Amino acid sequence: MAITGAGISTSSGISDYRDQAGAWKRPQPVQHQAFMQHLSWRQRYWARSQLGYPEFMRAQPNAAHRALVTLEQSGKLVGVITQNVDRLHQRAGQQRVLDLHGRLDQVRCMACEQRMPRDAVQIWLQQHNAWVKHSHFSPAPDGDADIELEFGRINVPECSDCGGLLKPDVVFFGDTVPKADVQQGYRWIEEADAVLVVGSSLMVYSSFRFVRRAHEMGKPIVAINQGKTRADDLFLHKANIDCAKGLAAIAGSDPGEAS
Repeated sequence: MAITGAGISTSSGISDYRDQAGAWKRPQPVQHQAFMQHLSWRQRYWARSQLGYPEFMRAQPNAAHRALVTLEQSGKLVGVITQNVDRLHQRAGQQRVLDLHGRLDQVRCMACEQRMPRDAVQIWLQQHNAWVKHSHFSPAPDGDADIELEFGRINVPECSDCGGLLKPDVVFFGDTVPKADVQQGYRWIEEADAVLVVGSSLMVYSSFRFVRRAHEMGKPIVAINQGKTRADDLFLHKANIDCAKGLAAIAGSDPGEAS
């Protein structure tokens, strides 16, 4: 079974949060409670997302994603648990994927639980905050954007059915992973003979728990990751190399066959 993090998608043009020492490269993203409780944080989030989301969605699967598909098709992979919200595993053709932290291409009403495409919200944002598109910004991780503007002017989308609060269908920092997803991840650990960690520092407990469970069960754990991880003392082996090159060696594919 594979556990993947931001490092597998950096070659697709999606930046990550942490450096090779496992420390934050940038201020932490919005916290769940701040988003839920304060309009000002929702205005900040949606303004930045209005600019960052289109850039995020332009990313394409890279050779590392395709190598995992090759492993699955050859019957060597139970499934992929990913911390990423980019859906690049699915777009590469991966069949068994657990989106541990949700998916950014979907939005959820926190009142009536309706889910809708993020693209529909993007159209609404561009119609109701047209002036934002003229702002200069820098893309940031997970569809965010670094920008300075008057966030208090931002119109915030609401559920078209009930008027409830809309939130991207992802697990923000400070929130918890659904229990059903945790249980599925544990089942995959039980099915697997070994665990492969790819491009993740495992600094968040949501993914680290699966590595710890595998270790408790005596299953070998191998990592392909450039830099420190939370589980360095649990690995049978760690390759401090590029994700695509490491996975190509395992899958027997050419890391240059996809960009």
